[in-house]
Amino acid sequence: MVSVYLPTWPTDRFRRQHGGPPPGEPLVTALSAGSARRIGTACMAAQALGLSAGLPLAQAQARIPNLHIVEAAPEEDEAALGRLAQWAIAYSPIVAVDPPDGIWIDIAGVAHLFGSEEKLLEHLLIRFARQGINAKAAIADAPGTAWAVARFRGGGIIPVGRAIEAVATLPVASLRIPPRTIATMQKLGVERVGQLAAMPRAPMVRRFGKDVALRLDQAMGHAFEPINPLIPEETALASRAFAEPISRLEHLQKVLRDLAEDLCRQLVKRGQGVRRLDLILRRVDEKGASLRVGTAKATREHAHLAKLFDERLQTVDPGFGIEEMVLVASKVEPFVETQTEARGIEGGSEADVDLSRLVDRLSAKVGSARVYRLAPVQTLIPERMAKRIPALAPPTEAIWPETLPRPTRLLAPPEPVVSTALLPDHPPVQIVWRKVRHKVVRADGPERIAPEWWAGDPDGPSRDYYRIETDQGGRFWVFRDAPTVDGGRWWMHGFFG
Repeated sequence: MVSVYLPTWPTDRFRRQHGGPPPGEPLVTALSAGSARRIGTACMAAQALGLSAGLPLAQAQARIPNLHIVEAAPEEDEAALGRLAQWAIAYSPIVAVDPPDGIWIDIAGVAHLFGSEEKLLEHLLIRFARQGINAKAAIADAPGTAWAVARFRGGGIIPVGRAIEAVATLPVASLRIPPRTIATMQKLGVERVGQLAAMPRAPMVRRFGKDVALRLDQAMGHAFEPINPLIPEETALASRAFAEPISRLEHLQKVLRDLAEDLCRQLVKRGQGVRRLDLILRRVDEKGASLRVGTAKATREHAHLAKLFDERLQTVDPGFGIEEMVLVASKVEPFVETQTEARGIEGGSEADVDLSRLVDRLSAKVGSARVYRLAPVQTLIPERMAKRIPALAPPTEAIWPETLPRPTRLLAPPEPVVSTALLPDHPPVQIVWRKVRHKVVRADGPERIAPEWWAGDPDGPSRDYYRIETDQGGRFWVFRDAPTVDGGRWWMHGFFG
């Protein structure tokens, strides 16, 4: 579970909506408490000047004459927080609002799509920063643990099974308990979560109540805490609830096919096709799992969509049984019908071949980042002559020069070789590469590749390439990175077929 904490959300929201004041100028929101007016939220610039929530507004103005003040708008803040949570559905199908200043994101089953939990968290925080939103986030097994770490330890990732250690040294305020209860604990000398956990259970419950014991268990990962997923009203979805929980794989697959068929019927009525599909499974013990797949282009073929989950569904732990399955079309696009064949016409051109199903199956199996194709780049620098593009991206206008022979495989990075040459600027007569000596019987070159100053790279590589053939039949591509008199070294860069 990811807990996102937005400590200055009201001021960040105001700046995003109204385009000012600049981030370097102090901004606070004002709250009315009877006849007194106090600061509700202070931006980072205001906090750096010593302002904080609860400070009398008159005192703040006396300290900082150029202070920007806006009226607090809790309803607008909460509505904007809901829209921000909908944006966060791009990271997981299970997202919930944690008012007034947080968001829950259940990343179970989807963290691998970003490479790892660390990369997901980094990507999330970078995107918040680019939007001008001050955010902290933590990942932990339990929501209560992540909530406490995000707010009182600055965020981070708590390893599996280390929740107790993570929260033991935090203040009791990290348990999400009322301020009056916190004040009572502090009078008794109980200031840390670890101190509270060390107290005998029965006296602690009698003194502070069952709610405090529950919050303590949730923070330490001993009690389950469900979150209510946010699903926009306009989202197409299909769900099944079962009178008797199911757990066998074949039953899950059959229900999934039925859900996909129902969902595609809805998409037909809307004239849409699905691009991203989320499967949410709720277990009897209130725990759940989520699976996410994507498609290369908009589609509404239910059999194909259901099949994308086949391998991933085998990784789901049903526990004591699954009582509900929900299939959500979290990303859709307008769907344009195309004629694939006509009466009296046989065969078809190569351009008519639809590879989207193959791409979808491969993406579901190995990840979308690993399914791509190479496109040429107009450059002479060997390692820059190709770039990755989406598997179904349209052809580019760039082409590779047909007159320049290039090896079938390049080493990345090039590997050093020991070489001897008869003359300073001649090809080598023998090389030692990977501790093996090779005698050169034929050579062709040099082909000089200079820095591409017109592309803004005046300090790029300057190399002399040679194609060489050894007495054992090996055909290599080697280069010298500088003239011999300047101490140039030899490198192995590729192999010819």
